[in-house]
Amino acid sequence: MDKYEQTLESTYIYQGKILSLRKDQVQLPNGKTSVREIVEHAGAVSIVPVTEEGNIILVKQYRKPVEQETIEIPAGKLDQGERPEDCAQRELREEIGFSGDLDLKFSYYTTPGFSDELLYLYVARNLKHAPLACDDDELIEKLEVSLEEAMHMITQGEIVDAKTIIGILTLKQEGHL
Repeated sequence: MDKYEQTLESTYIYQGKILSLRKDQVQLPNGKTSVREIVEHAGAVSIVPVTEEGNIILVKQYRKPVEQETIEIPAGKLDQGERPEDCAQRELREEIGFSGDLDLKFSYYTTPGFSDELLYLYVARNLKHAPLACDDDELIEKLEVSLEEAMHMITQGEIVDAKTIIGILTLKQEGHL
């Protein structure tokens, strides 16, 4: 059975700097109609920076949506027309002060049930000091941990960010440290 949902009407509810929200009325394959609320996002990158010693550099920052500090891998939103690898280098430089050799592992939709955000996951090695100023609204603390420490932080609930968990588990599965 074809599961395609045909859009009958689309209305923007909000259009902002980071995301837009639209409401689509769709016709289902069975002929019924339904409403879908969709978050549009330009896409983003996430990077697992691996030091010469085999450690991972993480960042700690306050995240207003969850009202707490989170520990994450460096990441950021794609600018209009920006290539993912250029965005990854920029984010590395802004968030941890390094550039590196990038290896794209894969891309994935973060929450396809309501968003079109596509996230590109990179591993960065051969890090070189190359700082750029952080965005004015970013207050970031760097942490350097071993893969084992990062895994422990996941199991203890200290790392709760999905992209970070995916990045760390990808690195562990590869066994390249």
